[in-house]
Amino acid sequence: MKVIIAAAGTAGHINPGIAIANKIKQEEKDSKIIFIGTTRGLENDLVPRAGYELKTIEAYGLSKKLSIENIKKIGKTLKGYGEAKKIIQEFKPDIVIGTGGYICGATISAAHSLKIPTMLHESNAFPGKAVKMLVKKTDTILVSFQDAIPRIRKAKNVVYTGTPVKIKKRDYSINEKNKILKEIGLKETKPIVIVSGGSQGAQKINEAMFDIIMHKWNKNYQIIWAAGPKQFDGIKEKLENNSMNINHIDGIKILPYIYNMEEVMNVADVSVGRAGAMTITEIANLGKPSILIPLPNVSHNHQLYNAKVLEKIGAAKIILNDELTGENLNHAIEEIILDKVKMQEMGKKAHEVSTNQVEDRIYQEVRNLLK
Repeated sequence: MKVIIAAAGTAGHINPGIAIANKIKQEEKDSKIIFIGTTRGLENDLVPRAGYELKTIEAYGLSKKLSIENIKKIGKTLKGYGEAKKIIQEFKPDIVIGTGGYICGATISAAHSLKIPTMLHESNAFPGKAVKMLVKKTDTILVSFQDAIPRIRKAKNVVYTGTPVKIKKRDYSINEKNKILKEIGLKETKPIVIVSGGSQGAQKINEAMFDIIMHKWNKNYQIIWAAGPKQFDGIKEKLENNSMNINHIDGIKILPYIYNMEEVMNVADVSVGRAGAMTITEIANLGKPSILIPLPNVSHNHQLYNAKVLEKIGAAKIILNDELTGENLNHAIEEIILDKVKMQEMGKKAHEVSTNQVEDRIYQEVRNLLK
């Protein structure tokens, strides 16, 4: 099988593409797979690191506002369509798959014009502009959430598969769990709350966490907090100005980034963070209660719709970004961790919307389309 995967921008777009590529390679070892991306996004790091060739084209998100800058972007994106078409003609793929980012517009359109089977994977509960724009040019659209299906109109074929994620549920023994906690520097005697604002951190969440620490509100729980590489030093300095050493705060571990996220998520009791599609999927697969602070000012407010997938079944509490404070975040955490029955029920409800064998489902849809 020869496959082109279009993915650009964020890890939330690129990692599902890599997971699909890995599954195809696993099933069909002779497959040839290349990626199409831009020169600007994380694909330039993640795709080569995963062992795949990346070819780049020009592609930009377009706004309705008429400006010189936007006109330039339109010109470059049209050029990108021609570049994508040339790559497709030279590679001669059996299928072209898009997993997100503005790159999909040029690549899927070019593949459609060449009568090559096309597939899109939409991670969010509220489909983005690319899916709506390409709905008539795409043979199969895969979605991560059932909620997305009625929001995709006039599609030829929409299939619920879920999103492939790296983090899986692990049933650690008590000794294994205690060893992980010991390495982090936390104890097994109090509930663990994991806090993360994504790979770069989130300033509003970090401000609320700093407030919790300064007021010592976390007497009933422990914290492992990924503050983000760019914000870590500033938090360290603020703590030092308040006579606190970032590496020696009882019951709290603050890191720039959590590299062993699978271990930490599995031993944590509650998750606090943004509401990206992959985060929601991981929380559901692990069966964890969560407090979600959707990132505002994103296309169609899609993180809020993602968060509502868990909130409406009683598996999560949503705090809007503008309303987030250390006080109400601490209150939300304590509402969960001080009620063990509620905490277990929320976890069970989250697991009810988990998806198993996602890569198998997606691979089967690829095979179905090629038939």
